[in-house]
Amino acid sequence: MKHNICMVSDFFYPNMGGVESHIYQLSQCLLARGHKVIVVTHAYGNRKGVRYLTNNLKVYYLPFSIMYINVIQPTGFVTLPMFRDIFIREKITIVHGHSAFSVLCQESIMHGKSMGLKTVFTDHSLFGFADVSSILTNKLLEFTLTDIDHVICVSNTSKENTVLRASIHPDKVSVIANAVDSDVFTPDPTKKDASKITIAVASRLVYRKGIDLLAGVIPILCQKFPQVQFIIGGDGPKRILLEEVREKYQLHERVQLLGELKHKDVRNLLVQGDIFLNTSLTEAFCIAIVEAASCGLQVVSTNVGGVFEVLPSDMIYLAEPSVQDITRVMEQAISDRLKGHVIDLFVLY
Repeated sequence: MKHNICMVSDFFYPNMGGVESHIYQLSQCLLARGHKVIVVTHAYGNRKGVRYLTNNLKVYYLPFSIMYINVIQPTGFVTLPMFRDIFIREKITIVHGHSAFSVLCQESIMHGKSMGLKTVFTDHSLFGFADVSSILTNKLLEFTLTDIDHVICVSNTSKENTVLRASIHPDKVSVIANAVDSDVFTPDPTKKDASKITIAVASRLVYRKGIDLLAGVIPILCQKFPQVQFIIGGDGPKRILLEEVREKYQLHERVQLLGELKHKDVRNLLVQGDIFLNTSLTEAFCIAIVEAASCGLQVVSTNVGGVFEVLPSDMIYLAEPSVQDITRVMEQAISDRLKGHVIDLFVLY
């Protein structure tokens, strides 16, 4: 049976991130299976109305203004006329919302159920239970998922978190890990600088991604290992912190800040690296470390959320989310890498 599926989230291209990539790639796979797929998100700058992406993937950029970090203001029933028109026009049979933090996602699920459509929700994040933001989000999520048909989580840790937050029965929740197209993320040894140990970072430069920790680690490692250099891709409010660290310790030649990257350029960053560093404070899965491992990098990550489920132990070094422990684990990873370089040179000789 062929379905008409509507993917909905505040987070989609041209914004970059794991949720955006997941929606796009999932949509492409469903199109390849013969289903009809559309995407609904909010306007991004001048990108409004209807656009088409690869394989005629139709995207609706609705004219709603952003309230906070690419999320629209909660509207209740204000979005109903637009969603109703889209669902009827496109003959939608399944509404698939992504990310608990997305207002469009939650409202589309509510409107979809009111129209008798099947609804699915994929949770990409972990939330707490004590702070005001988490309490409000969890209550809203519990209301939205009351009559949901099915929920997908990206890790077992994420499933436990969602079941508790939304008071939903575990039988309604499946765990489906994220994946990458390994034909896109392939190693390229010719891009590496053999005289350097290059540490690659690809992340939104925000507090949740642990950029404060990264800023504390960079000068320590650069002082201890003269052959270490950093290449950092991504943008956000914490970029100025990294710029201040680079200026304070005169690391302009050893710390490159590439700014916001298009998804097609992420692989070009990764293949230059020897070690990939993820300093997140919370992660349900972390697709970036899978992309890095696919490109042949040794991965170092904070041991938070569902990260420990993602890669085999011989492909990742795990650290506690503190400057001291990340530094300790990075020193171990760099030392192991240097030993590997010595062995490689010996074999070549």
